[in-house]
Amino acid sequence: MSTCVFIQIRCKPGTTYRVAEEIALREIHSELYSTSGNFDLLMKLYIPTGEDVGVFINDNLLDIEGIERSLTTMTFKVF
Repeated sequence: MSTCVFIQIRCKPGTTYRVAEEIALREIHSELYSTSGNFDLLMKLYIPTGEDVGVFINDNLLDIEGIERSLTTMTFKVF
């Protein structure tokens, strides 16, 4: 079973659309939204089974030029 995570992304000023476009081109997300508040983008992502969450995010997302900060929220099965 894959792990669902939500990642909030803060972009450097003026780079939000470029960051969102690069995320879309990589096709790693399930959903991607522009948001208001402290972060610019909200991404829903399923980490493949057997992958380390931190390594996957670092290798597939955080190398995108323009990302200033991210906040990852892990999800867990409720019942």
